[in-house]
Amino acid sequence: MFIQTEATPNPSTLKFLPGCEVMTKGTVDFVDPTAAKRSPLATRLFAVPGVSSVFLGFDFVTVGKDGATDWSVLKPQILAAIMEHFSSGQPVIEAGDDAQSDEEESDVVRQIRELIETRVRPAVAQDGGDIIFRSFEDGIVYLHLQGACSGCPSSSATLKHGIENMLKYYVPEVVAVQAAD
Repeated sequence: MFIQTEATPNPSTLKFLPGCEVMTKGTVDFVDPTAAKRSPLATRLFAVPGVSSVFLGFDFVTVGKDGATDWSVLKPQILAAIMEHFSSGQPVIEAGDDAQSDEEESDVVRQIRELIETRVRPAVAQDGGDIIFRSFEDGIVYLHLQGACSGCPSSSATLKHGIENMLKYYVPEVVAVQAAD
């Protein structure tokens, strides 16, 4: 197995591309080892000293590091952990935890979700992250940043200048975009 790595705009994260599907549906963001218990892959990655977060996307894994550890030390250990996981035959996520609610949405919310899904998420995924719609209240769109986007120095600019401007252009009801959580 050959695993490619890519830098992300966030210097504390690296994107790993194992050359196979990681998540069949959605994305998952683990910010600590306790939350990662349902993922054998994330648990294996958190066992590497210095790993502070794990984000699983369709065909990539984004790993965050603590400030004290150097990538030259971490990268080989992370590559080995990913390779071991995919060689083991274990699932990436344990079954039975994919419940999502299908609440009724307004036309405005559906339009916002569609724009995020088709225009924003693919671009953000290229940088090793994801963006999740949380809510639309009083003209404000609340979005949650995950993976490399979480804590990225340029994420505020991306939200305000990129995503906010696009949503305001296509959805006149949008007055602002803010990070949630």
